[in-house]
Amino acid sequence: MRTVAVVGASLAGLSAARCLRKQGFDGRLVLIGDEPHRPYDRPPLSKDFLAGTMDESALSLEAEGEDLGAEWLLGTRADGFDRNERLVRLADGSAVRADGFVIATGAAARTLPGAEGLAGVHTLRTLDDARALRDDLARGGRLVVIGGGFIGAEVASTAYALGLDVTVVEVAPTPLAGPLGQEMGMVVSSLHADHGVRLLCGVGVKGLTGSERVEAVLLEDGRSLPADTVVVGVGARPNTEWLQGSGIALDNGVTCGQDGRTSIAGVVAVGDCANWYDPAAGHHRRVEHWTGALERPAAAVATLLSGGAAEPGPVRPPYFWSDQYGVKIQFAGHAAAADSVTVEEGSADDRSLLAVYRRAGEPVAVLGLNQPRLFMRWRKQLAQASAQASALASAAARS
Repeated sequence: MRTVAVVGASLAGLSAARCLRKQGFDGRLVLIGDEPHRPYDRPPLSKDFLAGTMDESALSLEAEGEDLGAEWLLGTRADGFDRNERLVRLADGSAVRADGFVIATGAAARTLPGAEGLAGVHTLRTLDDARALRDDLARGGRLVVIGGGFIGAEVASTAYALGLDVTVVEVAPTPLAGPLGQEMGMVVSSLHADHGVRLLCGVGVKGLTGSERVEAVLLEDGRSLPADTVVVGVGARPNTEWLQGSGIALDNGVTCGQDGRTSIAGVVAVGDCANWYDPAAGHHRRVEHWTGALERPAAAVATLLSGGAAEPGPVRPPYFWSDQYGVKIQFAGHAAAADSVTVEEGSADDRSLLAVYRRAGEPVAVLGLNQPRLFMRWRKQLAQASAQASALASAAARS
């Protein structure tokens, strides 16, 4: 393998490039990114960077003096993949031919229909998004956040600290019920009320009003929420349109094995666009978390360089964290797999707790609010249990 192209130049792409060099690849390495920026850290965009307490230089993911000996094609979007010619077509009309490919094109924020061209309406996914939103928040006034997930909640927390009047609108009856379950979703979302941020649940958004700049958010129940700024945080979709018709299997992202391999030899996928197989669960999962983008490229690169001969390792339980209103929230595992959840330490009233999710008495997930030390111990236990389950599932599949 003389040339490897990494399509996507954010955390997952950078991690893959580092793994390629660490695992001995000394050939031509090309990184393709649709943004003009070098790799940067996304989690601070909704927190410290948005608040103005972190500058752009602190977002860099590259170490000082780091040199991967790579060619960087930035500000250039991938437009297609040709499996026969072994090349990636780019939007500027050029192409990159390679022997191996790492797909790391991430995901894009979902938008609100009818909001196009209306000033003051934002999504938050990229550095440019964060710059524009930070400028608008500096105007003060009234902020409406559409979507009560983690990004929306972090933006609400940051805006509250900046002195804005904040309202969060969530169509589901309970925010965060998907990732955390209904009971713990209610506990975490109660942080909004603790700080005087209005949370409106169980109601959808009908549309926005305003001629050139947004003036209000119209709800399905007829209410109108005055707004100087609106943030749309209603999830993300995998960036895989460019792979349509390529022969690479797609289903909620790029369909992968537990080692990142795709349906095309010499092509692996990592990061938010990759739908990896989890042998312990028996089905695919697409994990949109920072830790997965950092850790999983090692296995995918080993698969790529070995031609698929590398023994796949266990798929670690997903882990994510969030900081809201001064509370550190940590979660690992899969809440949907649980049939019970128990607070093992602290209490919901104190907003400091350790909750364990179980299925048939066995831990499958853990949530911590301001319990970092105890949480990390439980996270290690989950990882060990998941590794054992993966090994048993893999052995059963081979027999």
